[in-house]
Amino acid sequence: METQTETFSDKILGFTLPARNARARSVRLDAVVQEVLSAHDYPPPITHLLSEALVLSALMGGLLKGEEAQLTLQAQTSTGVVSLLVCDFRAGALRGYADFDETRLAGLGANPSLSALFGDGYLAITFETGAGQRYQGIVPLEGETLAEACEAYFTQSEQIPTMIRVASLAGAKGQVAGGLLIQHLADGEEGRERLHVRMDHPDWEHVSVMASSISHNELVDPGLSLEGIAWRLFHEEDEVRVQPGPVLSRGCRCSAEYYQSVISRFPASEQKDMRNEDGKIVVDCAFCARAFDLEL
Repeated sequence: METQTETFSDKILGFTLPARNARARSVRLDAVVQEVLSAHDYPPPITHLLSEALVLSALMGGLLKGEEAQLTLQAQTSTGVVSLLVCDFRAGALRGYADFDETRLAGLGANPSLSALFGDGYLAITFETGAGQRYQGIVPLEGETLAEACEAYFTQSEQIPTMIRVASLAGAKGQVAGGLLIQHLADGEEGRERLHVRMDHPDWEHVSVMASSISHNELVDPGLSLEGIAWRLFHEEDEVRVQPGPVLSRGCRCSAEYYQSVISRFPASEQKDMRNEDGKIVVDCAFCARAFDLEL
């Protein structure tokens, strides 16, 4: 496997294993995750949860093609401590936000489980192609981590064998998070069984065993390139094709102009009800924690 420039952080790396009918995406978030987190003073459990969600959004969003294509990950519950967790990815731009009960969270300890955070929640994953096509899958928030819930989504909603590993670490220089997603591709040859309905295919068993050997430390090691991860896992394969992905950035799309265009569509009577005591319409962006005074 030959590369000209190695990838270390804030960029997606794709690679395929042609002989095994497998594709993968890997990512490590450094400055991007720190910038997203800086908008709110999240406690450690929420920092870890949102970091994991941002990595998952980048991994799954990296499967899409096109500047207008978007992936949205949303975890929600009416009974848990975290009422809403939402992240999205579009053309390399990531944003995310979590809404939670701070008092109840404090009573869960330092490392609360996914079920303790969400209770009987659900995970919705929405893919928008940018060409008017939109499809969504909803699965229960089950498993130990968000990554396991996403694996269940691909198994149940798309019937694609998928393995995901995510790690997050609060270091001296800030939060770092990384992840690996690998899937078995469907065999579309007419007259043959499609591979994506065979969870026990020998090629997939081999790939998943090798990929599962990745450690949390390797995923967040700033000195180990993403190409280096692919090489460590699959250097014995006949061929590993590397596909550099987009550079990642924090991408909140809020602006006063955008909100003004939205509010201007409401009747004057409804706009009047939106005004505060000073006669202003103020819109808060949950993603970046900014308030916009609209001139209407």
